[in-house]
Amino acid sequence: MTTAQQTRVRARPKRNEPLLFGAAGILTLLILLQTIPTIGIVNPKFFPPLSEILQALMVQFSRPEFWSAFGSTILGWLLGLAIATALGVILGILLASVPVLGKLMHSTIEFLRPIPSVALVPLAVLLFGTTMNATLLLVIYASLWQVLFQVMYGVKDVDPVAIDTAKSYRLSTWTTIRRVIWPSITPYVIIGVRLAAAVALVLEITGELVIGSPGIGKLIVTAQSSGATASMYSLVLIAALLGVVVNIGARTAEQKLLFWHASIRTEAH
Repeated sequence: MTTAQQTRVRARPKRNEPLLFGAAGILTLLILLQTIPTIGIVNPKFFPPLSEILQALMVQFSRPEFWSAFGSTILGWLLGLAIATALGVILGILLASVPVLGKLMHSTIEFLRPIPSVALVPLAVLLFGTTMNATLLLVIYASLWQVLFQVMYGVKDVDPVAIDTAKSYRLSTWTTIRRVIWPSITPYVIIGVRLAAAVALVLEITGELVIGSPGIGKLIVTAQSSGATASMYSLVLIAALLGVVVNIGARTAEQKLLFWHASIRTEAH
């Protein structure tokens, strides 16, 4: 083995090293969550030890009300993400393919995009009350932008030669979109959906907290107002775990669907 090869072998990180560091970090956090309230650094009445939170978590799993709220949260998240994805793809293709339309809507989009989604809570409540639809409006609004802009970037990145070739063969607009544009923008759509998935979940929980629509967020508020702090923290823990699952699932789906893409192959190596 040459000196250069030996250097590369020594420099290569161990395969399980990130996993070990991640496990050590989580274990440290769990120890702190148990120790800090136990020794009285914080008042256990307002921040109970981890063992009490886990006991409350087991109680939550046995309650039908919890599973009903959990289903409402998942349904609202999936529905909002699906609608935002469909709108983002359609609007993104239109705005990027029709220059006049893109210029016409540019100022409107730049005006709407910076508006915080929670600022629309009064409007959502006026339109839909404290129902699931009010939270759905926030989810769609917040997660639309990630998909929309990724699709617009993707359409603008389509090879102009391919477009000219489609025109020379006199392909219809629909055929051009299906055969030329869609295959090119697919990686952008998948990345946009991955980014939007996390945002949609955050707004789903936030909407349930603020508006009071059915879901885990509403259960958190109910537990907090009734003084059931251990139950409240157990529900917060569930929301956090749900976010981790969504993030890992979206990332895994992206790697599976884009296994052929250069960016994914580079990460794998």
